[in-house]
Amino acid sequence: MDFRFGPADTAFRQEARTWLTTHLSAQPPDWERALGAGGWIGLGWPDRTYGNRTATLTQQVVWAEEYARAAAPPRTGHIGENLLAPTLLTHGTPAQKDRFLPPIARGEERWCQGYSEPGAGSDLAGIRTAARREGDTYRVTGQKIWTSLAHEADWCFVLARTEPGSRRHHGLSFLLVPMDQPGRIEVRPIRQLTGTSEFNEVFFDGATARAEHLVGGEGNGWAIAMSLLALERGVSTLAQQIGFAAELEQVVARTLADPAPLDPALRARIATQWAELKVMRWNALRTLGSAQDPGAPSVAKLLWGGWHRRLGELAMAVRGASATVTSADWDASKPYGLDAFQHLFLFSRADTIYGGSDEIQRTIIAERVLGLPREVRVP
Repeated sequence: MDFRFGPADTAFRQEARTWLTTHLSAQPPDWERALGAGGWIGLGWPDRTYGNRTATLTQQVVWAEEYARAAAPPRTGHIGENLLAPTLLTHGTPAQKDRFLPPIARGEERWCQGYSEPGAGSDLAGIRTAARREGDTYRVTGQKIWTSLAHEADWCFVLARTEPGSRRHHGLSFLLVPMDQPGRIEVRPIRQLTGTSEFNEVFFDGATARAEHLVGGEGNGWAIAMSLLALERGVSTLAQQIGFAAELEQVVARTLADPAPLDPALRARIATQWAELKVMRWNALRTLGSAQDPGAPSVAKLLWGGWHRRLGELAMAVRGASATVTSADWDASKPYGLDAFQHLFLFSRADTIYGGSDEIQRTIIAERVLGLPREVRVP
């Protein structure tokens, strides 16, 4: 496709830049609601029915780029806007759309994703969380793990087994579950290597979900879940790459500030990281706006996961021996003192795991794109 920015895109960029500059300087108490009031949530949705403004694909890229360049706050509404909302637009009932999309567009309700479990991480077909129908409700019992932002979420879309005795991808359903159920839902933050806790364990003990909040029909959860996962990598990937470029620039700046000659091996690694980042950008642009093949999201995940992990390793190599020492004494009760390079290294160790591990992505490419024999699974 022709991905050159036109006059309308330039005007849109100026509008976005002005809005971000004005509102970031004002420091609104609730950033998500400020975005909603400005109509900046749901730019990719097909119409303005739910309080959002609409934008072309190139304008969505413009917004993502400007948001990243402005160093605006991390989005706590990302999961609702970019994962659940497109899923409801495709598979939801009119009542479900009317109930859930306007609060997402206004930045009023946050969502989390109840997929992975201790025994079913990247291999979601092993899910054991169960949901039992009782009249007009479902009772959800089980455990989810690595649930991003569950500690801040109002709702969770949960993949649960509604057919007793079913196996693998059969008998699963996609339920919308309110998180405010004391005694029935418990959220336990997971402390990471960085000392922070963006991920959580979530325990469901007979939590209720209304039957009308079942998306796509009972037993169709696997198809809904796969449809949603395909949405995880799109326009947002380009904004992510702007953040990656800023991190790479910091690594380069550190090398330039060192009066000692740069190790030729490190110089080669920096050049490789720069070239690979360009490849990622062109791959992302190539797959936008066209009917994606089944392997495109998996290729994108493999590219950026491995690249970012290698950047963390490069940052530590540039720092040298001093990278092994924190800037403050370690305290078990709070995050220890990490500089930007150390945080990058530790957090990026998980990049090839979360969002679908590299092993799973390669299996998807092998089976669905290359047509290789399916992986043999042990019963």
